Amino acid sequence: MSPKLPLLGLKASQFRHPVDQEATAALNQLPGLDWAIRSFLGGVAEQVFYLDNISSSVLVGEQQLPDLFHLLEEACQILDLELPQLYIKQNPVPNAYTFAMRGKQPFVVLHTSLIELLEPAEIQAVIAHELGHLKCEHGVYLTAANLMMLAVGQLSQWGAVLAQSLQMQLLAWVRCAEFSCDRAGLLVTQDPKIMASLLMKLAGGSPTLSPHLNVDAFLQQARAYDQVSDDLSALLKSVRTAELTHPLPVLRAREIDRWAKNEEYQSLVEQKNRKAGTPLSWGQW
Repeated sequence: MSPKLPLLGLKASQFRHPVDQEATAALNQLPGLDWAIRSFLGGVAEQVFYLDNISSSVLVGEQQLPDLFHLLEEACQILDLELPQLYIKQNPVPNAYTFAMRGKQPFVVLHTSLIELLEPAEIQAVIAHELGHLKCEHGVYLTAANLMMLAVGQLSQWGAVLAQSLQMQLLAWVRCAEFSCDRAGLLVTQDPKIMASLLMKLAGGSPTLSPHLNVDAFLQQARAYDQVSDDLSALLKSVRTAELTHPLPVLRAREIDRWAKNEEYQSLVEQKNRKAGTPLSWGQW
């Protein structure tokens, strides 16, 4: 693969998925939500997460897991984004997440089981996906969604009903936001098969199975899902996804495969690459 180049001057509006734009606009119509989250929840949540990370995770840097640090550094340069902190946390469930309130120190966390499941290019795709949340300034509503899911079970009956209504709106927004972050992953990897391979492994991979999985077959599976389109199937699909925090892996693979073939993506990479001119010194793929 040819060396990857930084997308200098990249703006979130240039790669945001349309459903993310629509869902964010809808949340912005809720009066005072953004202000309330940042004023009353942001500082506390940030302090809790920071203490948890610094006390029970490994902070990645030049002297600590430098290969992972360089994956982060390259991804940030490509997306034209300042470096967040990157932590590695011992956890048997493959996962990654990010946290950022405007004006605060952002961070990304990767679970050890996720790193063991993936190849380096796929790990960078995960990092880039999380950076997509930072680039798109998803932090405020991500915080609300996470805290709401924790709080619903602790509220009174009427409070829980109201909270669940807001939670459903926030979960719907989170699922839409994920599509934009997958696009950030593609902008960094600049290879749709890396993104599809990552999503395939998250759907049904393991350290022993992953080397034998077939990306092309997984994309065919995504197309088969799309072809099931009768009314009952549409209802079942809606029920299946209503309480999920992420879109189904096959849908994410389908969306990224489509965008990789879209003129919007191709012209964005080509134009930014022409402006950048010089490959990144540590480009590996």
